[in-house]
Amino acid sequence: MNNWLPQLASQHGAALDRTNDLVHWLMLVLFIGWGSFFAYVLWRFRAKRHPVADAHGVRSHASTWLEGAVAVVEAILLIGFSIPLWADRVEHFPPPADSTQVRVVAQQFAWNIHYPGPDGVFGRTDVKLVDEQANPIGLDREDPAAKDDVTTINQLHLPAGRPVLVQLSTKDVIHSFALQEMRVKQDAIPGTMIPVWFVPTVTTEEMRARKGNPEFGYEIACAQLCGLGHYRMKGYMTIHTPEAFQKWMDERQAELAADTESEDAVWQ
Repeated sequence: MNNWLPQLASQHGAALDRTNDLVHWLMLVLFIGWGSFFAYVLWRFRAKRHPVADAHGVRSHASTWLEGAVAVVEAILLIGFSIPLWADRVEHFPPPADSTQVRVVAQQFAWNIHYPGPDGVFGRTDVKLVDEQANPIGLDREDPAAKDDVTTINQLHLPAGRPVLVQLSTKDVIHSFALQEMRVKQDAIPGTMIPVWFVPTVTTEEMRARKGNPEFGYEIACAQLCGLGHYRMKGYMTIHTPEAFQKWMDERQAELAADTESEDAVWQ
């Protein structure tokens, strides 16, 4: 475990951490190697020892071989580790039916969360219906698919051990969706829906026990400067057991049903 990184809580994170370690070890070797070589050159070719410049220069090919070795190592890191990791994230998305689907809509300065509900279908959204207080994503509750949809602000709830498929977008400027413990970071680009997926492996309660901190909570950070309120664009993610997540979702459905009954009573 890397003590200098946030504790890992996702399935794919170990491979990312391993590649990150290899890159930093290479950088350390290069730093020490080139730094030592620079110091040696300063001493070896000091003015007192060589008052007159050598017209022939260095004739050894050692530096060429060293540079070639560095290039080979970098190619191995890129082709053998980085590209396969990237390909796995962009070419092997889990089937939506086997995933927890959620839309995350960024805006200055909040994270809007949208679940499709038990039917698994996201309801229609319309910019004309946007109300920053009551309906920030413009969800059309008249759409049959939207009647069971659940929305929250800055509160993302997910089950552990199941793929999470996030559809990431933004209402205004570029933001960056960052979950440190999940090793997830993806820019949200205006006018674009970007899919992101990961598998949480550690519930919030388990992480609290690991850290010995009963107040711990996973954070959703914006890793892209997005305006004057960037510093306060912070959300919270709760990872549940599958049973606890289903209980949370059932409670939200009950609240929706109660709200619908209240509205019907008012119209009657």
